[in-house]
Amino acid sequence: MPDSPIRLLIADDHPIVRDGIRGMFTGDPRFEVLGEAGDGAQAVELARTLEPDVILMDLRMPRMDGVSAIKELVRLGIAARVLVLTTYDTDSDVLPAIEAGATGYLLKDALREELMRAVEAAARGEAVLSPSVATRLLSQVRTPADPLSAREREILELIAQGATNREAAARLFISEATVKTHVLHIYTKLGVNDRAAAVAVAYQRGLLT
Repeated sequence: MPDSPIRLLIADDHPIVRDGIRGMFTGDPRFEVLGEAGDGAQAVELARTLEPDVILMDLRMPRMDGVSAIKELVRLGIAARVLVLTTYDTDSDVLPAIEAGATGYLLKDALREELMRAVEAAARGEAVLSPSVATRLLSQVRTPADPLSAREREILELIAQGATNREAAARLFISEATVKTHVLHIYTKLGVNDRAAAVAVAYQRGLLT
């Protein structure tokens, strides 16, 4: 007995895009397109009744966007894997989708075979990321954001060396009041209340070496 085809649901607010995606899968015995949704709310409704294996989900849609739809699918315990298929690869699109529970994230310029492989991988529960998205996520992991300005970092380095506010001001040729202001900003940004904690957290986060 051959494996049963992967059951697909397509969610995109552009009929032409839905037609194009459906056309890619039609006639391929590995896949079966169960239905199409024009927005996130309809995608959730159809997912409940059709029970697809994989949902190809656009992000920016009316009524309910893709991320909200993914969250709702997770909340309802719907087992379908969600493969985001979108034009956007910005941080504000990628991270919320992945955090909401998307199994994969692919851009619409993906080649037909790439999309087929991604759907098969998603159906197996494997994470699928387009190269640009993978690079973006990796760079975020490798480079934690530095919340401090160059001047704040200079002052924190002097504090770590044991300098008082007055000594830091003299070294940097600025007023003591200015140093105090910077120190308060450092405390706020690092979520601490004193100099020792600021230095400890800065070392922890790799802001001081």
